Amino acid sequence: MERSHNESERADHLAPVLIIGGSGFLGSELVRQAGAAGCTTVATYATEPSVASPTAWIHLDLRDTASLATVVAEVNPRAVINASSGLDDWAVTAEGPLHLALATARLGVRMVHMSSDAVFSGSQQRYDESCKPDPVTPYGAAKAAAESGILAVYPEAAVARTSLIIGDGGSAHERLVHQLAASTSVGALFTDDVRCPVHVVDLAAAVLEIAFSDEAGILHLGGPDALSRHELGVLIAQRDGLDATRLPTGLRAESSLRGALAVCLDSRATQQRLHTALRGARQFLKR
Repeated sequence: MERSHNESERADHLAPVLIIGGSGFLGSELVRQAGAAGCTTVATYATEPSVASPTAWIHLDLRDTASLATVVAEVNPRAVINASSGLDDWAVTAEGPLHLALATARLGVRMVHMSSDAVFSGSQQRYDESCKPDPVTPYGAAKAAAESGILAVYPEAAVARTSLIIGDGGSAHERLVHQLAASTSVGALFTDDVRCPVHVVDLAAAVLEIAFSDEAGILHLGGPDALSRHELGVLIAQRDGLDATRLPTGLRAESSLRGALAVCLDSRATQQRLHTALRGARQFLKR
């Protein structure tokens, strides 16, 4: 006997949310917010689980395509969110998400894939959702390949590009600022490396909103403030009561690091379609 429309909706609502990379910085916040909203969550990890507590943890290596398909089929989720980070490992960052999209498309469930502003070179002032990727690093190239592959096999998927993710002390950039201010780390905060930081709480809320909507294609989830890494570091230092004058400065253009300089995500079109507001760093880093 076929299920009624109401029964189908109820079953979909009770199905879990599958969070790939649930032990990461963004993934942990997705697990927390989804659970707080009453959703059953299943999260995967590559090395070890985080302190977040989903309904279940599953070890998953995105390079293992057979296990990937099995996990998706067995969980049978209402939505899949890929928040994993394989850096410039092509098999994890480019190929893994493609196989995830294939497995998700077979079930016809929602998929949100997290991408990055690293898909752009910084050759133009601002990048909106219509701009074509032109990466200049292996990581950016892998992310760009994942984007095109996912949307080719599953056009109903959502690909959300974001920028530097900041929290309340737990992000890599915040830890670096503390280390530099205490002179326990060597390095500098670049004054020519500009991004559009976003708070992890806002980002996770926006991603979950997208996961439970019909949004598809390319979306931008960057904050409205374009700041250099040094400007961002100063705001973090001021918030945390550190001496911002101790933060060393430098130019990425003069360093040995590859990558784009100023990449400003224009997220206004996406923001107009979402209820979740993405705050600028000048707002969420106020003391």
